[in-house]
Amino acid sequence: MAIEEWDPLSKPGHYISRISRSLTRIGDVRLRDLGFATGQLPVLAALKDGRRMSQAELARWAKVEQPSMAQLLNRMERDGLIGREPDPADRRSSLVHLTDKAQQRLPAGQAVLRQGNDEMTQGMSSEEVALLVSLLGRLLENVEEMEKKTVVSRK
Repeated sequence: MAIEEWDPLSKPGHYISRISRSLTRIGDVRLRDLGFATGQLPVLAALKDGRRMSQAELARWAKVEQPSMAQLLNRMERDGLIGREPDPADRRSSLVHLTDKAQQRLPAGQAVLRQGNDEMTQGMSSEEVALLVSLLGRLLENVEEMEKKTVVSRK
């Protein structure tokens, strides 16, 4: 059996990885004046409608480890973006919510993200963008299935 020569430029993972890193850098610069960072987007999205969630729920939702979420939430609390309140169902836990400051800045942050999406799909028709989103959704499903199998096999 011949070993296939590795050509990363012919594989989608190469492009997805590079796009992700570039979008993170761009987003951090563009969101900085609003007091946001791209790493905070999962928390902001999860809590945007006045929802309250525990740190553990946020970590699972964002697909990060608990210590990483704890650090992120500590920084967001320091910056006045989130608040914490005791969880009435579990005295050992607290519920996280967005502050008025964060809620007021969200529309501007969403506008920055919309502009970025418009710029990155410049020159594509609405049909091409819909196809791309559909294909990326299928890729995400496959990756999430890979993740389940990998995490289960590593335990």
